[in-house]
Amino acid sequence: MIDAVAHDAELDASGLNCPLPLLKAKLELNRLASGAVLKVTATDAGSQRDFRTFARLAGHTLLREEDENGVYRYWLKKA
Repeated sequence: MIDAVAHDAELDASGLNCPLPLLKAKLELNRLASGAVLKVTATDAGSQRDFRTFARLAGHTLLREEDENGVYRYWLKKA
């Protein structure tokens, strides 16, 4: 599968339940420079709501999200 969006870092949070995917993504974003893109893969359905809310509140841009057979992917651009 070809990546839909170019990214600078990748986080696999598969198998982790809320709020761990989001917490790990926050830590990873802290390490990245402004404008960098983090791709997150998660399997927790609650992550959809979490990532949308987090991006809006933190000022990051949710470039894209995918839901493929219970696997959720997010591309977050750091503010």
